Amino acid sequence: MGALFRDRAAAGRALAQALAPPELGDAVVVGLARGGVAVAAELARVLSLPLDALAVRKIGHPRQPEYGLGAVTPGHRGVYLRSDEGLGEEALSRAIEQASQDAESLDRRLHERHPPLSLRGKTALLVDDGLATGATMIAAIRWARAQGASRVIVGVPVAAAQSAQALRSEADDVVCPHEQWRFGAVGFWYDDFDQLTDEDVVALLDELGAPATAG
Repeated sequence: MGALFRDRAAAGRALAQALAPPELGDAVVVGLARGGVAVAAELARVLSLPLDALAVRKIGHPRQPEYGLGAVTPGHRGVYLRSDEGLGEEALSRAIEQASQDAESLDRRLHERHPPLSLRGKTALLVDDGLATGATMIAAIRWARAQGASRVIVGVPVAAAQSAQALRSEADDVVCPHEQWRFGAVGFWYDDFDQLTDEDVVALLDELGAPATAG
């Protein structure tokens, strides 16, 4: 099987068709930065819902930074650790703190002009461009709970079937039109999977997010 989507916008439109808008109410669409925001933006556009972005960062192994031990959101409001890989407490704490600082820094850049939207009492629709391990999404779910969301729905266009199933014990619902038992990498399912910049995300928030603050 080859790519399922031309790009993230096409994936967002496919995801919108899989959702049930009447059940979403006054939902806030929150894209996981950076790539998930492009999918979330198209979803927000189609469903006429407000858009926000969440700076969630992987907790990298000290000796293999690309290997994710888990994920963290700004302010430690959402932390998920799937394995410590035998690291001592001090080394693990440093890795978590570094990821947290990265998340805080990215959050400041993305929300410099656009204040974060309140989730209190609302449905949080968390969106990414795909789920491999699901670690970043679990951290995002815990963040949304801590922000006071009344319901947390995960929306992804494609996912490893095992990860989608695991997330159903964390979220109120998981909507995924394509769950794959043989998954590989998220980018495999896209013809165009270029990386987004901070500026790309801010431009989407300019269009669909909260009103920009002066100055």
